[in-house]
Amino acid sequence: MFRLFFGFVGWCFSIGSVLGLIAAAGVGVYIARLSDDLPSIDVLRNYEPPVMTRIHAADGSLVAEYARERRLFLPIQAIPVRIRDAFLSAEDSGFYQHTGLDAQAIARAMITNLRNPSRRKVGASTITQQVAKNFLLTNEVSYERKVKEAILSLRIEAAFSKDEILERYLNEIYLGLGAYGVAASALVYFDKSVHELSLAETAYLAALPKAPNNYHPFRQPERAIERRNWVLERMAIDGIITQEELRTAQAEPLRVKPRARSQYLFASNYFAEEVRRELIDLYGEENLYGGGLSVRTSLDPNLQKMARKALMDGLLAVDVQRTGWRGPIESLELTPGEDWGPKIAAVRDLDDVPEWKVAVVLSVDGNEAIIGLRPKREVWGALSTERERGRIRFEDVAWRRGDREGGTSYRQMRRLSDAIQPGDAIYVEEIEGDRWRLRQVPTIQGAILAMDPHTGRILALQGGFSFAHSEFNRATQARRQPGSSFKPFVYAAALDNGYTPASIVMDAPIEIIAGREVWRPKNYGGKFYGPSTLRLGIERSRNVMTVRLAKDMGMPLVAEYAERFGIYDDLGLFLPMSLGAGETTVMRMVGAYAIIANGGQRILPTLIDRIQDRHGNTVFKHDKRRCDSCMVTQWDEQAPPTIIDEREYVLDPMTAFQITSMMEGVVQRGTATRVKALGKPVAGKTGTTNEEKDAWFVGFTPDMVAGVFIGYDDPKPMGRGATGGQLAAPIFLEFMKNALGDKSAVDFRPPEGIKLIPIDRSSGRQVSGAGAGVILEAFKPGTAPSDTFSIIGLNDNRPSGRRITRESQRAVLSGTGGLY
Repeated sequence: MFRLFFGFVGWCFSIGSVLGLIAAAGVGVYIARLSDDLPSIDVLRNYEPPVMTRIHAADGSLVAEYARERRLFLPIQAIPVRIRDAFLSAEDSGFYQHTGLDAQAIARAMITNLRNPSRRKVGASTITQQVAKNFLLTNEVSYERKVKEAILSLRIEAAFSKDEILERYLNEIYLGLGAYGVAASALVYFDKSVHELSLAETAYLAALPKAPNNYHPFRQPERAIERRNWVLERMAIDGIITQEELRTAQAEPLRVKPRARSQYLFASNYFAEEVRRELIDLYGEENLYGGGLSVRTSLDPNLQKMARKALMDGLLAVDVQRTGWRGPIESLELTPGEDWGPKIAAVRDLDDVPEWKVAVVLSVDGNEAIIGLRPKREVWGALSTERERGRIRFEDVAWRRGDREGGTSYRQMRRLSDAIQPGDAIYVEEIEGDRWRLRQVPTIQGAILAMDPHTGRILALQGGFSFAHSEFNRATQARRQPGSSFKPFVYAAALDNGYTPASIVMDAPIEIIAGREVWRPKNYGGKFYGPSTLRLGIERSRNVMTVRLAKDMGMPLVAEYAERFGIYDDLGLFLPMSLGAGETTVMRMVGAYAIIANGGQRILPTLIDRIQDRHGNTVFKHDKRRCDSCMVTQWDEQAPPTIIDEREYVLDPMTAFQITSMMEGVVQRGTATRVKALGKPVAGKTGTTNEEKDAWFVGFTPDMVAGVFIGYDDPKPMGRGATGGQLAAPIFLEFMKNALGDKSAVDFRPPEGIKLIPIDRSSGRQVSGAGAGVILEAFKPGTAPSDTFSIIGLNDNRPSGRRITRESQRAVLSGTGGLY
């Protein structure tokens, strides 16, 4: 009997052993098959997560951030110990003890899943397993994925230290609100660095990996606090915090403060977008949005604000003077007693014009209107329940003509109801108290750009009235005719090739035959003034003189200079091009003027000073000057470091000073006398194209150059008198007044060898003593005026004209010489 019983038991054991071996073999084969398809853990070894690129101004202010995943990588040594402990208590308190898998947690999870088969499966992932899943696997819910996860976890633990695994986890984990990793999440949730977080804030971040949306700080605040307090309890159980710290932290409210757009430098949108495009050209989109570049730009925040305000004020002034009221943004249907807040909140505002607000007209009674202002939004986008009202008086409407259909034929407005009606969505600007003025976005657009002439660093750039209204950058993307602002380069070519500021050019009718066409250039105003000096020609912006000068030199020479200065890549060899008929950009024009301002040395306009990669290595630097002795570690009474500047000269420094002096005359006596009010040495040139479609002023002081352009995006006449001196120069003046402030006046620096000789600016004669029309003119050695001179264009069949005596000159200038 016993023999039979033990025989049966032995048989069962043998069968069980065989079946166990078969099962083990099956499991082994299954694991081996899964192992063959597993990804390599080299992905972790070469870990470089997508990190946001950050753009900074010259003073370090944050201009913009670009990322597909908002992440800032921190090495484990830079992550505070309390943050590490909080995440370990919440996610894997035995992390430093296990080998990648937590057997007890797995057993608990299996029991829970067997008891609740209909519910979502419960995991028991260690931090190592989460790293394996996040880096190497998908989020698929299956036993097969869990097995793969376990295998990879064991491999990861064998290949990496615990700190390396934790570093990857804390930088990779998604914590909601678009933030990845603890560093970015601290900024997004609390606008703090990880080192500034309180205990309660740290615990809240550690509460998020499980399910960020379930603990959303505004949609699910109760659950968020409950989960945060649970993490605090776990930290107390693990002995990380005391009971007193636990009670204090649990009593704190959930003080989440999302990072607002106001963190970015105000009014820098056009600049930032231009930098973004340049970075894509240099490094591609992947490196821009995930490469973790640190970009230091040339932007001066104070100058940028000044440039933006000057352009905005100028465009608004032009809009008021030359157009009419064009009607509301849109018209809303309002019913009596209706809450108008949500409707006006849906109307698009201009977030880069904070001086303005969107409002809805609630009623118009006589010459006063009651308006409802756009409600504010709470921290997480909810609309405020407060409703603010204001009023507009007819006297605070700048326009006295209007067309509600937005046309160009305006009618006289005699009352406020001619401009606005109940339900109109409008822009308004506060005057004082509850009193507001009516505003509209100008149809005439423009741009302003300021540059350091010695380095090419762009200090300020505003490409239009509002980036929120139009992203088109008129400083870099708009190709427009510069008109007379191109003339200094024609004159510079002449001065560089044998002419002097006192050379005489004929200002009289001329006919240019091109094929079957006859071109008869005219001066602005239609008059001709006879023989005139080059100085007078540029001060008064004489078109005919410029054409004669270009004809005398030959257009190939003019084109060479235009391309040398970077204004054009391939200027057509046609005489109208000498009057600025070709198209270029504000940035190119300002860069060209900067070469004159710095004495003729080539510069490359740039928005970027330096770029560093994610590891802090400098991968781009704009300044190519060398300073071999700048890196010494100590001073041994050696001489100061010498900066070696190997940039070439594209213009003779003497020529640069001569044309600068002539453009000073444009400000003092010529077409830009408005700029004279600056009260400091300044040179520049106005530009106005045919039919007043484009208005320019580009000018400079010894250490700053700025250019302004005004015009419709779709070129069309702006009206009689819409010249560079009338529209663009006042904007330049406002900017320069604020930019230079109370800085001491600095004179333009004459180069060594230049001769300053008193001459009569009209005749070009050398004179003795002072008097009306007498100026100190700059001459190169050996080029001072003599008793005879040439009149360019006296005989248009002879390029160099003919030589006449001083006696003949007096007859010419008196009008009796028969030269007109």
